[in-house]
Amino acid sequence: MKNKKQNIAEYILYLWQLEDYLRAFPEQAESNEELSDILRMMHADDVMDGGHIQLAQIALKELEMLSDEIMNIEATYRAAMLRITPALNMLKARTDRPTMSNVEACLVLLYQIMMLRLQKRPISAETQEVQQQATSILQYLSKTYYKQDEMEEDDN
Repeated sequence: MKNKKQNIAEYILYLWQLEDYLRAFPEQAESNEELSDILRMMHADDVMDGGHIQLAQIALKELEMLSDEIMNIEATYRAAMLRITPALNMLKARTDRPTMSNVEACLVLLYQIMMLRLQKRPISAETQEVQQQATSILQYLSKTYYKQDEMEEDDN
């Protein structure tokens, strides 16, 4: 399984992808321990029809809390988030969860683009620009998350 500590944003997207895969092909979990574990979690968390397992929700919450911390202390991050907010608000308005955080909206955006690419559907230049902004924000958050985790380990 992808390691949460290497890139928390990729980890969340990976879990979402596994969830969707197992919703479509639950029988594939029979011969794979990792898929079997995720499928058990999906049943336990009652997300077979939609939603995300607790593992993904906790990782997302950690990333959102980190984003909130950084927003208060780093002007560059705050400016990047303000630049992307209008596009994220448009995305949120088209979902069943318009109150999701900007961090979650960045992840949803990247996940939707990944699905479009798998379907070999075109992606507009405007969407690609927003994708680059979301990717930069999530990369920064993941690097900061990793640094914080490293510092906490050093303290112990």
